[in-house]
Amino acid sequence: MSDRNLIVSAPGKLEIVEEEVAPGPFRVRTLFSGVSAGTELSFVKNTHPALHTGFDTELGLFGGPADDAYPVTRLGYMEVGVVTESSTPAVATGTTVAMTYGHRTGWTGDPLRDRIVPLPDDLDPMLGIYAAHMGPICANGLLHAAADAVGPAVRALGDGVAGRRVAVTGAGVVGLLTALLARAHGAASVVVLDPSAERRAVAESLGLDTLDSGGSDDPAVVLKTAWRHWPGDRGADVVFQCRGQASALQLAMRLLRPQGTVIDLAFYQGGADEVRLGEEFHHNGLRLVCAQIGRVPRGLAGTWDRERLSAATIDLLRRDGEAIRRHLITAVVPFDEAPALLDDLAARRRQEVQSVLSF
Repeated sequence: MSDRNLIVSAPGKLEIVEEEVAPGPFRVRTLFSGVSAGTELSFVKNTHPALHTGFDTELGLFGGPADDAYPVTRLGYMEVGVVTESSTPAVATGTTVAMTYGHRTGWTGDPLRDRIVPLPDDLDPMLGIYAAHMGPICANGLLHAAADAVGPAVRALGDGVAGRRVAVTGAGVVGLLTALLARAHGAASVVVLDPSAERRAVAESLGLDTLDSGGSDDPAVVLKTAWRHWPGDRGADVVFQCRGQASALQLAMRLLRPQGTVIDLAFYQGGADEVRLGEEFHHNGLRLVCAQIGRVPRGLAGTWDRERLSAATIDLLRRDGEAIRRHLITAVVPFDEAPALLDDLAARRRQEVQSVLSF
C-alpha cells in the first residue's frame, strides 16, 4: 500500500512519487489540498532564504551553510481529508478533518504529533483548507493587533480592530481573509489595497472597499484625505501588511496615522531594500510588528493557542463561506495535474487567487 506525494525533486522540477504507507494510530484519505503559492513557489523557484543559508533554531539566527533542501517532500499545509480507520479515541473513523501534511493522497496520523481540526458537518469541506493553518495565520494577525491595542488583557480578536479604520495591503488569500476577519470583528472601515485590478475585483465581490496601490493617484493621500481623526492626525489606525513586496511595506507605513501600527503577515524572500525608515516610520512614530504564525503575542500563549485561532477561522467560514467559495477559490484542479499547475504558476503563465487540488 502506498500514498502518492507531490514533491520538488530539484529546482524547477515537480513530480508525483509513490511512498510506502507507514503504520500509525489513524489513516486519512485526502479530499482537498490548498496551494499556498507564495511559500510553495519559493521552493520551486529556489528563492526561499532557507535554501541558501542555514538557520540556527537555538540562536534564532541565519548564517552558515544550508542543509541540502532538495528534494522537498512536504509541500503544502492546507489539507482536508476523511479518517478512514482509527485505533485511537482521539479521532473517530468517518470524521472530516483539516490537517497540514502536504499534497498527498493520504496520511498516517498521530494525535501526539499532528494538529487535527475536526470540521463541522454544516461546513463545505473544501473551505476546510483554511481551518488548520492559513486561517489561523490571518487570525493571528488580528490577535497581534489586539495585543498592540490592549496589551495582554486581550479578550477577543476584535480588540484591535473594532470601531477602527483598517487598511490591508495585498489582495491575495492572506490579505482577503484578514480583511474579512477585520470586518467580521467590528472594524469601522476596511480598505484593501492592491495593484492588480483582477484581485481588487475579487475583494470587491466579497463586499470589501479597495484602492489601486499602483495607480496614478497616491493611495496614501487618498486614504488620509478620507480618514481624519484630529487636525494633523489622519490615516489608518492599523494596517495589515499581507504582500511580500518591500514596496507594499513602505506603502503600509505611509497609510498609518501617527503612532499607528503595521501588523506584518508577509514573507520577504529577497529582503526589503525599498523600506525607508527615515521617512514616515521615524517622523510619525510608527510601530512594525511581525505576526509570524509560529508565535502569538507575548503573554497570550496560554489563552490564545492555535486551536482557538482555528475556531475563529471556522466562525468566519460559516459567516462568509459562500462568498469565499465563489470568489476566493478560483481553480479546482485534479491532483494528477498538480505539477503542471505549479509550473504554470511559477512561470506566471497562469494567475489564480486560490488553487485547490482535488483527489
